[in-house]
Amino acid sequence: MVDRKKRVKLFGTDGIRGKANHYPMTGEIAFEVGRAAAYVLGKINGRNKILIGKDTRLSGYMLESALTSGICSMGMNVVLVGPMPTPGIAFVTRSLRVDAGVVISASHNPYDDNGIKFFSSDGFKLPDRTENDIEQAMFTEALEKIRPEGAGIGKALRVDDASGRYIEYVKSTFPKGRTLDGMKVVIDCSNGSAYKITPSVLNELGADVIAINSKPDGININANCGATHPEAMQKAVLEYKADVGIAHDGDADRTIICDERGEIADGDKIMAICALDMKKEGALKGNTVVATVMSNIGFELFLKKSGIKVIRTKVGDRYVVEEMMKRGCNLGGEQSGHIIFLDHNTTGDGPITALQVLSIMCRREKSLSDLVSSIPIYPQILVNVHVLKPMEIDAFPKIKNAINKAGKNLKSGRILVRPSGTEPKVRVMVEGDNMNKITTIAEEIAEVIKSNMK
Repeated sequence: MVDRKKRVKLFGTDGIRGKANHYPMTGEIAFEVGRAAAYVLGKINGRNKILIGKDTRLSGYMLESALTSGICSMGMNVVLVGPMPTPGIAFVTRSLRVDAGVVISASHNPYDDNGIKFFSSDGFKLPDRTENDIEQAMFTEALEKIRPEGAGIGKALRVDDASGRYIEYVKSTFPKGRTLDGMKVVIDCSNGSAYKITPSVLNELGADVIAINSKPDGININANCGATHPEAMQKAVLEYKADVGIAHDGDADRTIICDERGEIADGDKIMAICALDMKKEGALKGNTVVATVMSNIGFELFLKKSGIKVIRTKVGDRYVVEEMMKRGCNLGGEQSGHIIFLDHNTTGDGPITALQVLSIMCRREKSLSDLVSSIPIYPQILVNVHVLKPMEIDAFPKIKNAINKAGKNLKSGRILVRPSGTEPKVRVMVEGDNMNKITTIAEEIAEVIKSNMK
């Protein structure tokens, strides 16, 4: 249970995350989060409904029940939609006009992790101040004084057509009058929340679909498959002689694509393809794309030559969306495959991203390999260092000195060292024109981190 005398930080860059059935991902904490969220979010809109969806993790049942109980205990009603991609939850939250949407998912993490993240009534992730208000409510006695009784207690109802609503909406983003007839597509569902949705969308648009990793059992989500392990997709594309391969992560807010040769197009290449196409169509607002500090410098230079500006943010799709809203942009994303088309949805949307790329291939009558062939990518290496508790690098002078020294040796390139917001890791990214050199630099910095951040 929550120790109300000692407040701790629960929300990270993408909600609350941790090992399922260990603090803070326990049924007890989920119950308290539900109570506090009902109290805070109910006061904002007063529609008296919170929607809950989840991915396919076994622990989702436990957390869903606990959240539901907590929300109902505060007199709010719950709408349950079952397994649904994160972007689907954002869409249905807006569509059903509820107070908020909740996603129970740890995204690309292993099955034994889980998480809780919120969308506001307009489908955007909750701002930091609202998450802080929920935390504050959990660590005060205020909720104990306003328990409803009798008919004031909330109830839960299940909506069976939520997936159908989202499927129809995703299809509506594909150009009218066009189909995917004659196109063979491999889709790796990562045994996650899009295991029915994306294959259905592609089938209904006329594609010849080969679905892999589409039989979730509660523990095989993200297991050597999907956007973080695209090898199975690449192999299937070659085996079936497919035109393209698509891979989501567990909650389907990411998409990674491979061409007919089995070569990967990551989020940077996807954004570059889409930005060029949108500019040609006069649809790229401000001729600007919002990316993060992780995006490759080659991607930025390529777009610059085409008169497209790249704005960078901190890592995290929420920061990308915030910058897009601030600047009035409609395309942004991350190298990892979170691509945001604000004309279509309020968060990274894997199925919609896939359709946008497929529509460009159809309209331009080009293969994916042709579309990405001119996009230069500088050598880049990412080393993840496991630590007990990620902390800001500024707190460790020896690590800062190692980074500064490496920067002087690198001369041409970039070094980015940051604590993960979703896992107990520090991420070391080095980019330059020589793979051997950047690998050595990344490993040297990683060793300094290991010896200092214990």
